[in-house]
Amino acid sequence: MTIEARFKISRQNFTLDVELNIPGKGVSAIYGDSGCGKTTLLRAIAGLERSPDGYLQVGDNLWQDGKFFVPPEKRSLGYVFQEPSLFSHLNIRHNLEYGLKRVPKNERKVSLEHAIDLLGISHLLERSSNDLSGGERQRVAIARALAASPKILLMDEPLAALDLKRKQEIMPYLESLHDELKIPVLYVSHAPGEVARLADHLILLNEGKLKAAGKLDDMLTRLDLPLAHGDRAAALIHATVAGHDTEFDLTYLDFPGGRFTVAHKDFPINHAVRLRVIARDVSLTTEHQSQTSILNIFPATIDEMTPEGSAQVMVRLLIHGVPLLARITRKSASVLELKPGKEVFAQVKSVALLS
Repeated sequence: MTIEARFKISRQNFTLDVELNIPGKGVSAIYGDSGCGKTTLLRAIAGLERSPDGYLQVGDNLWQDGKFFVPPEKRSLGYVFQEPSLFSHLNIRHNLEYGLKRVPKNERKVSLEHAIDLLGISHLLERSSNDLSGGERQRVAIARALAASPKILLMDEPLAALDLKRKQEIMPYLESLHDELKIPVLYVSHAPGEVARLADHLILLNEGKLKAAGKLDDMLTRLDLPLAHGDRAAALIHATVAGHDTEFDLTYLDFPGGRFTVAHKDFPINHAVRLRVIARDVSLTTEHQSQTSILNIFPATIDEMTPEGSAQVMVRLLIHGVPLLARITRKSASVLELKPGKEVFAQVKSVALLS
Protein backbone atom coordinates (compact mmCIF):
# COMPACT_ATOMS: atom_id res chain seq x y z
CA MET A 1 0.00 0.00 0.00
CA THR A 2 1.17 3.53 -0.83
CA ILE A 3 -0.36 6.96 -0.48
CA GLU A 4 -0.25 9.08 -3.63
CA ALA A 5 -1.06 12.76 -3.25
CA ARG A 6 -1.00 15.86 -5.46
CA PHE A 7 -2.29 19.21 -4.20
CA LYS A 8 -2.16 22.85 -5.20
CA ILE A 9 -3.84 25.21 -2.76
CA SER A 10 -3.38 28.96 -3.19
CA ARG A 11 -3.96 31.66 -0.63
CA GLN A 12 -3.18 35.36 -0.61
CA ASN A 13 0.45 35.06 0.46
CA PHE A 14 1.07 31.33 0.24
CA THR A 15 0.74 28.38 -2.15
CA LEU A 16 1.02 24.71 -1.29
CA ASP A 17 2.14 22.88 -4.44
CA VAL A 18 3.28 19.32 -3.77
CA GLU A 19 3.28 15.86 -5.30
CA LEU A 20 4.02 12.97 -2.93
CA ASN A 21 4.35 9.21 -2.83
CA ILE A 22 4.19 8.22 0.84
CA PRO A 23 4.89 4.72 2.24
CA GLY A 24 1.78 2.88 3.34
CA LYS A 25 3.34 1.73 6.60
CA GLY A 26 5.30 3.18 9.49
CA VAL A 27 5.49 6.82 10.55
CA SER A 28 6.09 9.51 7.92
CA ALA A 29 7.05 12.82 9.50
CA ILE A 30 6.09 16.05 7.74
CA TYR A 31 8.78 18.51 8.77
CA GLY A 32 9.76 22.09 8.06
CA ASP A 33 9.80 25.64 9.36
CA SER A 34 6.64 27.33 10.59
CA GLY A 35 4.48 28.42 7.67
CA CYS A 36 5.92 25.89 5.22
CA GLY A 37 2.56 24.15 4.69
CA LYS A 38 2.70 21.15 7.04
CA THR A 39 -0.78 21.57 8.51
CA THR A 40 -2.26 22.63 5.16
CA LEU A 41 -0.97 19.39 3.63
CA LEU A 42 -2.47 17.33 6.44
CA ARG A 43 -5.82 19.12 6.14
CA ALA A 44 -5.82 18.53 2.36
CA ILE A 45 -5.34 14.80 2.94
CA ALA A 46 -8.21 14.90 5.43
CA GLY A 47 -10.40 16.70 2.90
CA LEU A 48 -10.65 19.81 5.07
CA GLU A 49 -8.81 21.88 2.45
CA ARG A 50 -9.98 21.65 -1.16
CA SER A 51 -7.48 21.48 -4.02
CA PRO A 52 -9.46 21.97 -7.28
CA ASP A 53 -7.22 19.71 -9.35
CA GLY A 54 -5.97 17.59 -6.46
CA TYR A 55 -5.43 13.86 -6.40
CA LEU A 56 -5.33 11.48 -3.43
CA GLN A 57 -5.29 7.70 -3.37
CA VAL A 58 -4.77 5.74 -0.14
CA GLY A 59 -4.02 2.16 -1.08
CA ASP A 60 -6.94 0.98 -3.21
CA ASN A 61 -9.16 3.86 -2.12
CA LEU A 62 -9.44 6.90 -4.38
CA TRP A 63 -10.45 9.90 -2.28
CA GLN A 64 -9.88 12.72 -4.75
CA ASP A 65 -9.31 13.11 -8.49
CA GLY A 66 -10.16 16.47 -9.99
CA LYS A 67 -13.89 17.03 -9.51
CA PHE A 68 -14.31 13.65 -7.79
CA PHE A 69 -14.05 14.33 -4.07
CA VAL A 70 -14.81 12.16 -1.06
CA PRO A 71 -15.91 14.46 1.80
CA PRO A 72 -13.99 14.36 5.09
CA GLU A 73 -16.66 12.43 6.99
CA LYS A 74 -16.57 9.66 4.37
CA ARG A 75 -12.79 9.21 4.49
CA SER A 76 -11.55 6.38 6.66
CA LEU A 77 -9.02 8.37 8.64
CA GLY A 78 -8.23 9.41 12.19
CA TYR A 79 -7.16 12.99 12.92
CA VAL A 80 -5.39 14.05 16.12
CA PHE A 81 -5.02 17.82 16.57
CA GLN A 82 -2.73 19.84 18.83
CA GLU A 83 -5.67 20.26 21.22
CA PRO A 84 -7.55 17.03 22.09
CA SER A 85 -11.06 18.54 21.53
CA LEU A 86 -12.85 15.95 23.66
CA PHE A 87 -16.56 16.23 24.37
CA SER A 88 -16.77 17.72 27.84
CA HIS A 89 -20.36 16.52 28.39
CA LEU A 90 -19.32 12.87 27.86
CA ASN A 91 -17.13 10.72 30.06
CA ILE A 92 -14.03 9.14 28.55
CA ARG A 93 -15.74 5.85 27.70
CA HIS A 94 -18.46 7.64 25.74
CA ASN A 95 -15.87 9.86 24.04
CA LEU A 96 -14.15 6.73 22.79
CA GLU A 97 -17.38 5.07 21.69
CA TYR A 98 -18.34 8.12 19.66
CA GLY A 99 -15.85 7.21 16.92
CA LEU A 100 -17.28 3.70 16.59
CA LYS A 101 -20.73 4.78 15.41
CA ARG A 102 -19.79 5.17 11.74
CA VAL A 103 -17.67 2.01 11.49
CA PRO A 104 -19.53 -1.26 10.72
CA LYS A 105 -18.50 -4.08 13.03
CA ASN A 106 -17.05 -6.14 10.17
CA GLU A 107 -14.72 -3.24 9.24
CA ARG A 108 -13.29 -2.60 12.69
CA LYS A 109 -9.57 -3.37 12.49
CA VAL A 110 -8.64 -1.86 15.86
CA SER A 111 -10.89 -2.90 18.70
CA LEU A 112 -11.80 -0.36 21.34
CA GLU A 113 -10.15 -2.58 23.94
CA HIS A 114 -6.91 -2.66 21.94
CA ALA A 115 -6.88 1.13 21.60
CA ILE A 116 -7.50 1.50 25.34
CA ASP A 117 -4.65 -0.89 26.16
CA LEU A 118 -2.22 0.74 23.70
CA LEU A 119 -2.75 4.17 25.22
CA GLY A 120 -2.93 2.96 28.84
CA ILE A 121 -6.21 4.69 29.67
CA SER A 122 -8.37 1.92 31.16
CA HIS A 123 -8.33 3.66 34.57
CA LEU A 124 -9.72 6.87 33.04
CA LEU A 125 -12.88 5.51 31.38
CA GLU A 126 -15.44 6.77 33.89
CA ARG A 127 -13.85 10.17 34.41
CA SER A 128 -14.70 13.50 32.78
CA SER A 129 -12.24 15.02 30.32
CA ASN A 130 -12.15 18.12 32.55
CA ASP A 131 -10.49 16.01 35.26
CA LEU A 132 -7.58 14.84 33.06
CA SER A 133 -4.10 16.24 32.53
CA GLY A 134 -3.08 17.48 29.09
CA GLY A 135 -1.15 14.29 28.41
CA GLU A 136 -4.08 12.10 29.47
CA ARG A 137 -6.50 14.04 27.26
CA GLN A 138 -4.19 13.64 24.28
CA ARG A 139 -3.90 9.90 24.89
CA VAL A 140 -7.70 9.67 24.91
CA ALA A 141 -7.86 11.67 21.66
CA ILE A 142 -5.42 9.26 19.99
CA ALA A 143 -7.36 6.22 21.26
CA ARG A 144 -10.59 7.75 19.94
CA ALA A 145 -9.02 8.23 16.50
CA LEU A 146 -7.76 4.63 16.49
CA ALA A 147 -11.12 3.25 17.58
CA ALA A 148 -12.55 4.38 14.24
CA SER A 149 -10.24 1.82 12.54
CA PRO A 150 -8.80 4.38 10.10
CA LYS A 151 -6.85 3.49 6.98
CA ILE A 152 -4.48 6.33 7.87
CA LEU A 153 -3.81 8.28 11.08
CA LEU A 154 -3.05 12.00 10.81
CA MET A 155 -1.33 13.70 13.75
CA ASP A 156 -0.83 17.47 13.74
CA GLU A 157 1.87 18.28 16.32
CA PRO A 158 0.12 16.27 19.04
CA LEU A 159 2.76 17.20 21.64
CA ALA A 160 3.03 20.92 20.85
CA ALA A 161 0.63 22.04 23.58
CA LEU A 162 2.22 19.88 26.29
CA ASP A 163 4.98 20.75 28.72
CA LEU A 164 8.16 18.69 28.85
CA LYS A 165 6.90 16.35 31.57
CA ARG A 166 3.70 15.56 29.65
CA LYS A 167 5.65 15.07 26.42
CA GLN A 168 7.89 12.52 28.14
CA GLU A 169 4.77 10.84 29.52
CA ILE A 170 3.06 10.39 26.16
CA MET A 171 6.08 9.58 23.96
CA PRO A 172 6.24 5.86 24.93
CA TYR A 173 2.60 5.51 23.87
CA LEU A 174 3.36 7.05 20.48
CA GLU A 175 6.23 4.58 20.12
CA SER A 176 3.84 1.72 20.88
CA LEU A 177 1.64 2.85 17.98
CA HIS A 178 4.66 2.64 15.71
CA ASP A 179 5.63 -0.82 16.94
CA GLU A 180 2.22 -2.51 17.16
CA LEU A 181 -0.07 -1.01 14.50
CA LYS A 182 0.02 -1.47 10.75
CA ILE A 183 -1.82 1.79 10.16
CA PRO A 184 0.34 4.39 8.35
CA VAL A 185 0.84 7.55 10.39
CA LEU A 186 1.47 11.05 9.01
CA TYR A 187 3.04 13.04 11.84
CA VAL A 188 3.47 16.81 11.58
CA SER A 189 6.26 18.21 13.74
CA HIS A 190 8.89 20.93 13.92
CA ALA A 191 10.78 19.16 16.74
CA PRO A 192 13.85 17.20 15.51
CA GLY A 193 13.91 15.04 18.64
CA GLU A 194 10.34 13.79 18.08
CA VAL A 195 11.06 13.06 14.43
CA ALA A 196 14.26 11.14 15.22
CA ARG A 197 12.51 9.07 17.88
CA LEU A 198 9.33 8.19 15.97
CA ALA A 199 9.67 8.50 12.21
CA ASP A 200 10.76 6.05 9.51
CA HIS A 201 10.24 8.36 6.55
CA LEU A 202 10.71 12.12 6.29
CA ILE A 203 8.86 14.63 4.11
CA LEU A 204 10.68 17.97 4.13
CA LEU A 205 8.66 21.02 3.08
CA ASN A 206 9.94 24.49 2.30
CA GLU A 207 7.67 27.44 1.49
CA GLY A 208 4.86 25.19 0.31
CA LYS A 209 6.96 22.93 -1.87
CA LEU A 210 8.51 19.51 -1.41
CA LYS A 211 12.22 19.96 -0.80
CA ALA A 212 13.03 16.27 -0.31
CA ALA A 213 11.55 12.98 0.90
CA GLY A 214 13.05 9.65 1.83
CA LYS A 215 14.16 7.33 4.61
CA LEU A 216 14.82 9.25 7.81
CA ASP A 217 18.34 7.83 8.27
CA ASP A 218 19.43 9.13 4.86
CA MET A 219 17.64 12.47 5.04
CA LEU A 220 19.27 13.44 8.34
CA THR A 221 22.76 13.01 6.88
CA ARG A 222 22.29 14.47 3.39
CA LEU A 223 24.69 17.39 3.20
CA ASP A 224 22.54 19.14 0.59
CA LEU A 225 19.72 19.47 3.16
CA PRO A 226 19.54 21.86 6.15
CA LEU A 227 18.96 19.00 8.63
CA ALA A 228 22.62 17.98 8.30
CA HIS A 229 23.92 21.38 9.39
CA GLY A 230 24.06 23.43 12.57
CA ASP A 231 24.35 22.45 16.21
CA ARG A 232 21.50 19.93 16.01
CA ALA A 233 22.88 18.00 13.02
CA ALA A 234 22.90 14.31 13.95
CA ALA A 235 22.79 10.79 12.55
CA LEU A 236 20.25 8.15 13.49
CA ILE A 237 21.52 4.59 13.97
CA HIS A 238 19.41 1.46 14.45
CA ALA A 239 20.93 -1.08 16.84
CA THR A 240 20.00 -4.08 18.96
CA VAL A 241 20.91 -4.93 22.53
CA ALA A 242 23.74 -7.48 22.44
CA GLY A 243 24.56 -7.83 26.12
CA HIS A 244 25.20 -6.20 29.49
CA ASP A 245 28.38 -5.73 31.52
CA THR A 246 27.37 -6.01 35.17
CA GLU A 247 30.87 -5.25 36.44
CA PHE A 248 31.00 -1.80 34.85
CA ASP A 249 27.24 -1.22 34.53
CA LEU A 250 27.29 -0.99 30.74
CA THR A 251 25.14 -2.15 27.83
CA TYR A 252 26.41 -3.28 24.41
CA LEU A 253 24.49 -2.33 21.29
CA ASP A 254 25.25 -3.90 17.92
CA PHE A 255 24.72 -2.25 14.54
CA PRO A 256 26.08 -3.14 11.07
CA GLY A 257 29.21 -1.06 11.69
CA GLY A 258 30.21 -2.56 15.03
CA ARG A 259 29.25 -2.26 18.69
CA PHE A 260 28.38 0.74 20.83
CA THR A 261 29.08 0.74 24.55
CA VAL A 262 26.67 2.87 26.60
CA ALA A 263 25.63 3.27 30.23
CA HIS A 264 23.45 0.36 31.37
CA LYS A 265 19.91 0.29 30.02
CA ASP A 266 17.46 -2.27 31.32
CA PHE A 267 16.50 -3.73 27.94
CA PRO A 268 16.30 -7.43 27.02
CA ILE A 269 18.75 -9.00 24.59
CA ASN A 270 17.85 -8.35 20.92
CA HIS A 271 15.68 -5.37 21.85
CA ALA A 272 15.73 -2.84 18.99
CA VAL A 273 16.81 0.72 19.83
CA ARG A 274 17.53 3.98 18.05
CA LEU A 275 20.71 5.94 18.70
CA ARG A 276 21.17 9.63 17.96
CA VAL A 277 24.76 10.74 17.43
CA ILE A 278 25.26 14.50 17.21
CA ALA A 279 27.85 15.63 14.66
CA ARG A 280 29.72 17.84 17.12
CA ASP A 281 30.29 14.78 19.36
CA VAL A 282 32.25 12.91 16.68
CA SER A 283 35.99 13.43 16.15
CA LEU A 284 38.22 11.90 13.49
CA THR A 285 41.68 10.33 13.51
CA THR A 286 43.73 8.67 10.81
CA GLU A 287 44.98 5.98 13.22
CA HIS A 288 43.12 3.94 15.83
CA GLN A 289 43.73 5.48 19.27
CA SER A 290 44.40 3.01 22.08
CA GLN A 291 45.22 5.20 25.08
CA THR A 292 41.89 7.05 25.20
CA SER A 293 38.81 7.21 27.40
CA ILE A 294 36.54 7.09 24.34
CA LEU A 295 35.01 3.61 24.07
CA ASN A 296 33.16 3.96 20.79
CA ILE A 297 35.65 4.06 17.91
CA PHE A 298 34.77 2.80 14.43
CA PRO A 299 36.64 2.50 11.13
CA ALA A 300 34.89 4.68 8.56
CA THR A 301 35.19 6.01 5.05
CA ILE A 302 34.71 9.69 4.20
CA ASP A 303 31.77 9.91 1.81
CA GLU A 304 31.38 13.66 1.39
CA MET A 305 32.54 16.96 2.87
CA THR A 306 31.13 20.49 2.81
CA PRO A 307 32.06 23.79 4.51
CA GLU A 308 30.17 24.60 7.71
CA GLY A 309 30.56 28.34 8.09
CA SER A 310 34.01 29.86 7.78
CA ALA A 311 35.87 27.76 10.35
CA GLN A 312 34.34 24.28 10.23
CA VAL A 313 33.62 21.37 7.91
CA MET A 314 30.76 18.87 8.00
CA VAL A 315 31.93 15.38 7.10
CA ARG A 316 29.58 12.58 6.07
CA LEU A 317 31.03 9.17 6.92
CA LEU A 318 30.01 5.63 6.09
CA ILE A 319 30.55 2.83 8.60
CA HIS A 320 29.76 -0.36 6.69
CA GLY A 321 27.07 1.58 4.84
CA VAL A 322 25.68 3.31 7.94
CA PRO A 323 25.92 7.12 7.63
CA LEU A 324 27.43 9.25 10.39
CA LEU A 325 28.18 12.98 10.60
CA ALA A 326 31.24 14.66 12.10
CA ARG A 327 31.67 18.42 12.49
CA ILE A 328 35.33 19.37 12.75
CA THR A 329 37.46 22.46 12.15
CA ARG A 330 38.76 23.33 8.70
CA LYS A 331 42.25 23.30 10.17
CA SER A 332 41.85 19.71 11.40
CA ALA A 333 40.55 18.65 8.00
CA SER A 334 43.60 20.24 6.38
CA VAL A 335 46.14 18.79 8.84
CA LEU A 336 44.65 15.28 8.46
CA GLU A 337 44.42 15.74 4.67
CA LEU A 338 40.82 14.58 4.69
CA LYS A 339 39.01 14.00 1.41
CA PRO A 340 36.23 11.76 0.09
CA GLY A 341 37.30 8.12 -0.06
CA LYS A 342 39.87 8.39 2.74
CA GLU A 343 39.78 5.78 5.51
CA VAL A 344 39.58 7.24 9.03
CA PHE A 345 38.46 6.34 12.53
CA ALA A 346 35.34 7.98 13.99
CA GLN A 347 35.48 8.58 17.74
CA VAL A 348 31.99 8.99 19.21
CA LYS A 349 32.23 10.92 22.47
CA SER A 350 28.52 10.79 23.33
CA VAL A 351 25.43 8.95 22.12
CA ALA A 352 21.76 9.42 23.00
CA LEU A 353 19.52 6.37 23.31
CA LEU A 354 16.12 7.38 21.95
CA SER A 355 14.10 4.22 22.56
